[in-house]
Amino acid sequence: MSENQNLLAEQRRALILDEVRRRGGVRVNELTRRLNVSDMTVRRDLDVLSRMGVVEKVHGGAVPVAGASTHEPGFEAKSALELAAKEDIARAAAAMAAPGSAIALSGGTTTYALAQRLLDVPDLTVVTNSVRVSDAFHSARGTGASSGARDGAATVVLTGGVRTPSDSLVGPVADRAIGSLHFDVLFLGVHGISVEAGLSTPNLAEAETNRRFVQSARRVVVVADHTKWGTVGLSSFASLEQVDTFVTDDGLSASARAEIEEHLPGLVVAGRGGASGS
Repeated sequence: MSENQNLLAEQRRALILDEVRRRGGVRVNELTRRLNVSDMTVRRDLDVLSRMGVVEKVHGGAVPVAGASTHEPGFEAKSALELAAKEDIARAAAAMAAPGSAIALSGGTTTYALAQRLLDVPDLTVVTNSVRVSDAFHSARGTGASSGARDGAATVVLTGGVRTPSDSLVGPVADRAIGSLHFDVLFLGVHGISVEAGLSTPNLAEAETNRRFVQSARRVVVVADHTKWGTVGLSSFASLEQVDTFVTDDGLSASARAEIEEHLPGLVVAGRGGASGS
């Protein structure tokens, strides 16, 4: 069987993961037909996804990770998923950060992608509980003139706290720091978002920290790729009614878009052709 050269490995694995989550399991022979690749290619992809902790291999195929509502993959594992979607989302969300404003960025790989896009927005005050986000801003500061930080460089506040597998800082220290501050905009990454459960995460401590973020923000912008829609983690920390805008990618189905628009005032769908919103 000839290999499908139109799909990069990362794109192929994202499609496989989406199929596993949507259907509750897939068989190798089904994937070979759908993706037009060899049996060996599919098995290698499943091996990679299994090592990342996002699927569980079974005889003849794969199923979602057991106890997915409490499973929290590490930052590196999540970084390899939905790369193009995260870049599209970051590009669209960055336009919502006004120069000179006070913003918050939660932990996560999508907010990390967004941080890269915010480096040139002047005079931001950035509060984050993400070690990776903080490092991104500090690395950019280090590339300025030797006499000090470049003009307009962001002022970054890292909350402190206990580190999670996603390199987020959570717990009482983080909660107290966030609860004493006020943000113009919160850019919030999520493990899952749904009508029934709202915003959720598998980490109980992170749920409380995210709850403080939401309470301290004048505007809440959720940044999450289409695979997060319909996913439910162990602990909910906000309802859809507390979200002002949901920025996602064009992999989101038409039915999901219609459902979201019934519950949220703002939906921005970012894609190769640019962002569209309601």
